Amino acid sequence: MVGLRELKGRIKSVSNIQQITRAMEMVSTTKLRRFQDRAIGSRPYTEEITALVGHLAAVLGDEVDDRPLFQSGRGNRVALLVVSSDRGLCGAYNSNLFKALENWLRDHPDQEPLYYVYGRKAYQYLNRRGREVEHYFSEPELEKIDYRGAARVARILSEAFLGGECAEVKVLCTAFESMVRFVPRTIDFLPVRPEGLGESDAQAVGDVILEPDAETIFDQLVPKYLETRIYNALIEALTSEYASRRMSMKNATDAAGDMKTSLTGIYNRKRQETITKELLDIVGGAEAVK
Repeated sequence: MVGLRELKGRIKSVSNIQQITRAMEMVSTTKLRRFQDRAIGSRPYTEEITALVGHLAAVLGDEVDDRPLFQSGRGNRVALLVVSSDRGLCGAYNSNLFKALENWLRDHPDQEPLYYVYGRKAYQYLNRRGREVEHYFSEPELEKIDYRGAARVARILSEAFLGGECAEVKVLCTAFESMVRFVPRTIDFLPVRPEGLGESDAQAVGDVILEPDAETIFDQLVPKYLETRIYNALIEALTSEYASRRMSMKNATDAAGDMKTSLTGIYNRKRQETITKELLDIVGGAEAVK
């Protein structure tokens, strides 16, 4: 039977855990706001550059199909960039991502992906299952990612595609939809599909004077478009990670509070029982003396 001393120790331990989870929740909330601003701020630029590439593709017409980035690669495998977190304590964020990965592998049994990884948890997950990682992006850390780091990732993936290592490049990451909703998704990265650029009005673009010509602008713009897509995917994944961590730490703090309340009630009842027994012993002893 648990004694008062053990109960008091448990209450103290739960209180310490509650303080830690509350502090982590506050830190996650602060970082979430910063990354959320970056994620939301990057969306208009991503949408505009996508629309511009789509407009120029409409102007060039069939000439776009002759460009290497718009054709299937010479390889026979699929390169898959998996974006996870570097640290744990973020709820079901990583497990949902890995579940989506396993679902994709089950739906494509004939595919043996070339794994490109951003995030320590995905790297450990793949290693434990004996899956070889082609490239692990460890610098900079995902939390410190900037446009330059995203451009490096896009360049490595593009070089693998153009070098004949793979026929397609896909990105498996978590899309940030709201503070309480973040969904793993698979993005088609390469080859670039003109239909994936949205609807374009070639006549409207044709009326605009382009300097230099549309072909030159298009060739210079496509790499920027790919870099922007990678940057937006990484930032949204990072935002989703901290949204999940904030929610997880809040649930842990609330659970610790409930446990503390329950243990305190048990402690008070046992303490009262002990006092009552001591009083009965005193009264019984006094009666015996009489």
